[in-house]
Amino acid sequence: EVQLVESGGGLVQPGTSLRLSCEASGFNFITYAMNWHRQAPGKEVEWVARISGGGRIIDYADSVKGRATISRDNHKNTLYLQLDSLKPEDTAMYYCARDGTSRQEWGQGTQVTVSS
Repeated sequence: EVQLVESGGGLVQPGTSLRLSCEASGFNFITYAMNWHRQAPGKEVEWVARISGGGRIIDYADSVKGRATISRDNHKNTLYLQLDSLKPEDTAMYYCARDGTSRQEWGQGTQVTVSS
């Protein structure tokens, strides 16, 4: 079965950085584009970033463009999201997701809280 385990979140101050990780198993990781989504309390899910299977095609939401770096290590079956210059509005639960999957396959998520 598809399994995704997010990690790397935490409580951080504005202006700092975090690197989130997503360990994937149960499918051929390299053949799938992967995404990061986030959801703040009371808000709808927001798509954050996407990376193609080989890592050559990358897209970001306007809200994180210039501050985020999505990457992947296909030998480790791991997806990453580096977030720099963190803002309070980045506070959310962050999920990784394989292309074409429903919310129930996104894993537990990792909480990012940006506060002074």
